[in-house]
Amino acid sequence: MSPFDGLKESEKEKLIDNLNGHIYSFNKGEELITLINTKNMIGIVLEGSAKLILNSYTGEEILIEEYKKDSIFGTNISDINNVDTKMYALEQTKVVIIDYNTLIADSLIQKEFYNIFIKNLFKIMIERSNDLNHRLRILTKKSIRDRILEYFNIEYEKRHSKIFYLSMPLKNLADYLSVNRSAMFRELKYLKEDNILTIYNRKVTLLYD
Repeated sequence: MSPFDGLKESEKEKLIDNLNGHIYSFNKGEELITLINTKNMIGIVLEGSAKLILNSYTGEEILIEEYKKDSIFGTNISDINNVDTKMYALEQTKVVIIDYNTLIADSLIQKEFYNIFIKNLFKIMIERSNDLNHRLRILTKKSIRDRILEYFNIEYEKRHSKIFYLSMPLKNLADYLSVNRSAMFRELKYLKEDNILTIYNRKVTLLYD
């Protein structure tokens, strides 16, 4: 879902202008947060993609979130002010930054395009909360196998089907599960050998009851 759903391009531009949004462009690999005033702000990815990572005490980079076009991040919804987190552009990326105080100002409440935007933000935040809860469920599992199976169980619950397609490439799944990529592929091989699941490209079939 996009925060701009239901808005014409002209209304989107008017919205950003009314909210005093500042648009920034970043090259691949460039860090976003250091170039943006992160105090009390909300950001929206207009083009490209980025990732938020945590540098653990062991030196390992742990993926916290990945942001695609229309994704939202900010000081009140992302852990971007943590000194151990960094946000990098994965490609040529453009974001708009909006001050939170401007976002909730009463002066725009009579404008229809603003109300549509706020309703979209609310729906997105509900989805985001659900996604974070799912991620917590996964990360509480100790073994790689249990994290994989918990992720697949969540997908089954969302889709009500034991046959589904992954929303991300397998190499990205390892980052999402915060596990070693080679170890994850090895565990997937064992799961297939144990007739627990089959996986072809992104198609997963769960074989257990």
